[in-house]
Amino acid sequence: MEQLSITEKQGANYVLFEISGVMNTYTITELAEKLDETIKKSNVVVDLERIEEIDSVGVGLIMATFNDGEDCGHKFYIMNPSNTARTSLEETGFYDVFDIIHAVTEVQ
Repeated sequence: MEQLSITEKQGANYVLFEISGVMNTYTITELAEKLDETIKKSNVVVDLERIEEIDSVGVGLIMATFNDGEDCGHKFYIMNPSNTARTSLEETGFYDVFDIIHAVTEVQ
């Protein structure tokens, strides 16, 4: 069965979500709830280095969280996207809109 593992860590001015596995319709419910709740209060960093697969619903969640962050005055960062995640995001045509970072020290 496909799974999505989520590890949450607090930073000085952000919350980091280390995500691994498959981001799709069946696996993102918990992540969606956490991102929705957190982006309203803090900057969010999503580490996508260990994402094996991401479907349109997963991409939609990333885009929605980015937009919610802008509405709330918080930044949404994507850290180290895997080749799969990068390709899925590039296919939207919005990849360059996202703040892509390589380390949490880049969070502003």
